Amino acid sequence: MTNSKGVSRRLVLLGGAALGLAGCSNAVGQNAAARLDARVDATRDYLLRSYPNVAPMVQNAKGVLYMPLMTEAGFGLGGAYGQGALRINDVTVDYYSATQASLGLQIGAQQYAHVLIFQTDAALADFRRAPGWVAKAGAYYALPAGGISMGTDTITAQQPVVAMIFGQSGLMAGATIAGTKYNRIIPSTF
Repeated sequence: MTNSKGVSRRLVLLGGAALGLAGCSNAVGQNAAARLDARVDATRDYLLRSYPNVAPMVQNAKGVLYMPLMTEAGFGLGGAYGQGALRINDVTVDYYSATQASLGLQIGAQQYAHVLIFQTDAALADFRRAPGWVAKAGAYYALPAGGISMGTDTITAQQPVVAMIFGQSGLMAGATIAGTKYNRIIPSTF
């Protein structure tokens, strides 16, 4: 029989291990910027090849943040981590890390990619100016699932930021960016 302190400690340790695992699987190592840019190129190409209706939205965007690999793990406590690049006119202008913590009924691990498409100058400026921009729960999601044709429509055209999550694999159900915090990083630090 275990007491509540023992269970709480185990949950904290498992949550910490999950966050550590998430961070380790995204480490880039030497030539970090070049390797991350290659991952971003592959993610962009996959997105446009798999969901061609998104191309006009990406081409007309004020900026696109590509997060090629988010790793999420949880057992009661959970977290996700990834690194990506903000591109303006398809040129990398900044690198970002994304972190997310969660508490609740969850168990497992998964990986996925996501993009944030900034459709207005104001939304892009707010993102770049913020010391740690946090995705809101009310963010507009264009989810490519069940053969839905994703692309520019009257709903997405009215949103300042559109989030798209794709390429999920693993043993957890669902993915969200709500509560994800994005921070600018310097290539020499990752």
